[in-house]
Amino acid sequence: MTTHLLPDLADVSRRGDRTALRFGDTALTYRELAALAADLAGQLRGLHRVAVWATPTAETCVAVVAALTAGVAVVPINPKIGTRELSHIVADSAPDRVLAAPGVELPGELADLPRISVSLAPPTEAGPLPDEPDPETPAFVVYTSGTTGPPKGVVLPRRAITSNLDALAEIWEWTADDVLVHALPLFHVHGLILGVVGPLRRGCTLHHLGRFSTEAVAAELDGPGTMLFGVPTMYHRLAEDCAADPEMAGAIGKARLLVSGSAALPATEHQRIEQLTGQRVVERYGMTETLMNCSIRFSGDRRPGTVGLPVPGVDLRLVDDDGNPIPETDTEAVGEIEVRGPNLFLGYLNRPDATAEAMRDGWFRTGDMAMRDPDGYVRIVGRRATDLIKSGGYKIGAGEIENVLLDHPGVAEVAVTGEPDPDLGERIVAWVVARGQEPPADELIAHVAEQLAAHKRPREVRFLSSLPRNDMGKVMKRALTS
Repeated sequence: MTTHLLPDLADVSRRGDRTALRFGDTALTYRELAALAADLAGQLRGLHRVAVWATPTAETCVAVVAALTAGVAVVPINPKIGTRELSHIVADSAPDRVLAAPGVELPGELADLPRISVSLAPPTEAGPLPDEPDPETPAFVVYTSGTTGPPKGVVLPRRAITSNLDALAEIWEWTADDVLVHALPLFHVHGLILGVVGPLRRGCTLHHLGRFSTEAVAAELDGPGTMLFGVPTMYHRLAEDCAADPEMAGAIGKARLLVSGSAALPATEHQRIEQLTGQRVVERYGMTETLMNCSIRFSGDRRPGTVGLPVPGVDLRLVDDDGNPIPETDTEAVGEIEVRGPNLFLGYLNRPDATAEAMRDGWFRTGDMAMRDPDGYVRIVGRRATDLIKSGGYKIGAGEIENVLLDHPGVAEVAVTGEPDPDLGERIVAWVVARGQEPPADELIAHVAEQLAAHKRPREVRFLSSLPRNDMGKVMKRALTS
């Protein structure tokens, strides 16, 4: 593959008049996008970093493409960000400029930065695209969620993005003939790097819905759309609506590929979507620091509860509590995932201490716990900090219990956590959103005990009207307290 991060912008003659991006009624061809990017890149050349007010719009994409074209690192900013977090990100990343659509009112410290308004009006004279920067040049500084302190800026080089997107293209059979559909936010790896830079690197078309709705997804996949990127919450809503609308189920069934990420898709949702649409969802596993580490192949076994094999170029191992590698033949042990390869970040901005702590002899310590199937498929059981429960001398993955509880007809959503217990060390607690009337707690506990080892049964069941989730649909388990 070409070393250019955005090859079709480097040679627009190949697909110049093909639609690159569409947001509602706004569409840009590759030729138009290249001209806008070259014009704006001329204003950015020589800068270090720029903040991008990352609304789900074509202007955001033009800003990002222009910065990447100029070799300037992008700091995407969540438009719903809080004041404390925004202050930290601006102070930590020290952007030279802020890029936003014309007329958008910017908050706090962003409003004090020199601003460049991103116009979609054709430039009077399209300048030449600059030379491709070195592969180690930072492309993005993406801030983590900051669950244990202020968010850390993950510095991602161009090398990580090109290698990882090409690996995904290989295993998903992703080509220039695809039309990607999604409604993901544009300030995370999933929606921005996979969902915008990914299709541009392939030379295909992105249709962004602006806002997720099952009707809009169905309309796209019933038309030109071939691929859908989503998170479990989106697939849950699709399953619910497809069950009530056979025509919608038929439209979803026309997709070439459905991909789910950012959190585990419960096995029950896999099964419902397959039964309703005939489609089997592909899951993948990644992090901001590593991009994608594992995925089910397009032609592989789409096995619920697993994230498949390491993607090409990524080395993955499981290690025990002492950092010793667990043999790949050991399918019973739970270990922490460590990865290495060209997909890794350069480090945390201004945090050499945190970078050093995250690495072990060239391997990135993910903090995610997993098991291996006999054929090497990886099964994530949860985060070390929130999903690995040590109860009665056993290591127990919360995800395994959650999947069993979701098989119960009275459970719509569930999260499993561990809480301090004087006898067990930690006791297992299930937080349940009921489907209709709340089932008896004893019934749910017995349901788990019948299917898993007795020590994995919840000791308590607590009912909620909803689970706390972040923008990407991940359950925020740290917010679940008695």
